[in-house]
Amino acid sequence: MTDDLTQMDYPRYESYKDSGVDWLGEIPEEWSTEKGKWLFNKMDRSIRKDDGIVTCFRDGEVTLRSNRRTDGFTNALKEHGYQGIRKGDLVIHQMDAFAGAIGVSDSEGKSTPVYSVCVPKEPDRISPHYYMYFMRSMALRGFILSLAKGIRERSTDFRYNDFAKLDLPLPPYDTQIKITEFIEYKTTQIDQAITLKQQQIAKLEEYKQIIIQNAVTKGLNPDVPMKDSGVDWIGNIPEHWVLKRLKYILSERNERSKNGEEPLFMMSQKHGLVVRSEYHEKAEVALSNIDNKIVYKNDLVFNKLKAHLGVFFKSNINYRGLVSPDYAVYKCKAYIDDVKFLETLFRNPEYIKQFIIRATGIVEGLIRLYTSELFDLHVAVPPPKEQKEILSYIEAQSSKIDTAVNIIQQEINRLKEYKTILINQAVTGKIKVS
Repeated sequence: MTDDLTQMDYPRYESYKDSGVDWLGEIPEEWSTEKGKWLFNKMDRSIRKDDGIVTCFRDGEVTLRSNRRTDGFTNALKEHGYQGIRKGDLVIHQMDAFAGAIGVSDSEGKSTPVYSVCVPKEPDRISPHYYMYFMRSMALRGFILSLAKGIRERSTDFRYNDFAKLDLPLPPYDTQIKITEFIEYKTTQIDQAITLKQQQIAKLEEYKQIIIQNAVTKGLNPDVPMKDSGVDWIGNIPEHWVLKRLKYILSERNERSKNGEEPLFMMSQKHGLVVRSEYHEKAEVALSNIDNKIVYKNDLVFNKLKAHLGVFFKSNINYRGLVSPDYAVYKCKAYIDDVKFLETLFRNPEYIKQFIIRATGIVEGLIRLYTSELFDLHVAVPPPKEQKEILSYIEAQSSKIDTAVNIIQQEINRLKEYKTILINQAVTGKIKVS
């Protein structure tokens, strides 16, 4: 997408002049430039007894931590150097500014000294919201990162002294307000469109899961006669399917590497079972892979600690490799030709529930599913030919839905890109807003 929005019915200002700033280029004739230190003062307020903690997030929201979330944070043992923040302050996160953590506070409270808290020298001449959008635009286009690294090698810090030295555009105050209102109006429209498309994706993903689960539990013929499986949580199954415990279908492969020289595999919830070196070249690995478990193509690999999270995959890799000794590796013994059928079936919420019920442990994140418990589960098995038909159907339907999802995701990406460009063009005066 081009950075030129003037082709989309956005007018330009009547005349332009050279700003004298290389990275800013031309600005409207009636605009000027000024260094950050002449526009904003850095505040260092004392904190008040009941002040809550204010956090500056990467999406530009500056608010009380309790307004957003409390998990994932660690409280400082001592609030040394904490400073007061007031509603309307421009806040710059020294370490995260490069990622967009710049915003105007909607709350009163206190913050870590790693934030630069700025207030306009002349409130009737300077809009913090305009400069928030301007600075975030700089960040999201990579300027702040390049500037920070240019000042401090191998550092992404962007401090108040760096901000103070920047030459910034200074539009007339009423123009700053117009630009802010325009951006808020247009971004609200764009964000609403993005939300609708994300909802479309969610519905498609839900529909895909319904198709998959119906296929592996009921088959492809909706008119086939059904029978009671005799297992409450499985319910009715096609009359010609057979019910078997997994111990009659799978056997555990416990073959170990003698020299540790086979390729090391890893499990990715996004990509499945993959060759580790192809995804994490610099990842730390054990000094020796001797005694790691060997995996062959069409084996089913379980992370026994995370089976309840769906971390189990068939190996589609054409050669044998190694996985952690803590994983369980299973091979087909009878009734199932392609363990992809079981991998797909086990993603059924009812099977996930059974994994949780049968796993051993104290807390959910540290429960282990032992082979004896897994093998006690029942599985409804179609005839071999029907298994292949079901897997082919699932692959075809999933491909269609994934294609539709990808198209919508591309539309979302274009909307996000458009929003970024629109904000940049507005705050730099490349388009005139009203």
